[in-house]
Order: sequence, then structure tokens, then C-alpha cells
Amino acid sequence: MEETAGIYARESTYLGRYVQVGIASGRVISVSFPERPDEGYETDHELLDRIDRYLEGVDSVDFDDVEIALTMPTDQRAVLETVRDIPYGEQMTVGQVARMTSSLDAENDRDEILVRTALDENPVPLLIPDHRVRDGPSAAPPEIEQKLRSLEGL
Repeated sequence: MEETAGIYARESTYLGRYVQVGIASGRVISVSFPERPDEGYETDHELLDRIDRYLEGVDSVDFDDVEIALTMPTDQRAVLETVRDIPYGEQMTVGQVARMTSSLDAENDRDEILVRTALDENPVPLLIPDHRVRDGPSAAPPEIEQKLRSLEGL
């Protein structure tokens, strides 16, 4: 990915909103879906091109190689790394995510809360596809989450 830093946004007709990406030191630090992008945004970025192809239904588009900067507690980061590995068109439950995250115990209520908190606070929804966790919260607005799920047939 380009080493440029800044705010990049492009309107998505499929989502009915903008997709906005924040980048610092060549790493994605945020993904959001505002009705209007932040001032000073730019529209030209290779990641936005890939997101456009994904939103057009090209299921071969993935974001595995995109460098993401996750500045959150280690246990939440571990949850999001697990969620990042859920393949296109597949879904898991919160319990399955807890079981797949090595540091967590799916039978522990605190760990289930931890999974839900990590999903809710995901700074890069879509790149870390929290919409693929069917019974968990998403950091994306509900209407965006539903469109992403529909796109993938979930």
C-alpha cells in the first residue's frame, strides 16, 4: 500500500454513503462510513479502488495484506486478529470467535464481553470484517453492516 498519510474518501452508491479511510505511516488507522467526509479528504488511493471492487461484488478481493495499526489493549487486538481471518462469505458467532482466540475462554462471560467490546470498538470495520460475526455488534452503522452482510450472502 502507498506510504502516504491522510484522509481518503469516496462515495459508494451501493452503501449510500462515503467510505472514509485514515492512513498514517502507511498503515490504516480508521475506516468509517460518513454521510459527508471530513474536510480536506482526497479521493485517489489504491485501497479505495480495492474497496470499490469489493462493493461491486468481486468476491476475490480481500484485504489480508493491508497494514492496519491497532492501538488497543492486547486482548482486544487478539480478538480482531481472529475476526480478520474469517473468510469472505462465512460467518462465526461470538462464542466461536472466543474459542478461536487463543488467549480467551469461550465459557467465561468476561471473555464474551471482551469479544463484543472489541467488535464494537473495531477501528477498521470492513478491513476487519466484524459484519461476519452474526450475533455480535459491528463498529459500522447498522444499515452498512446489513449491506455488507447482504453483499456476501450472509
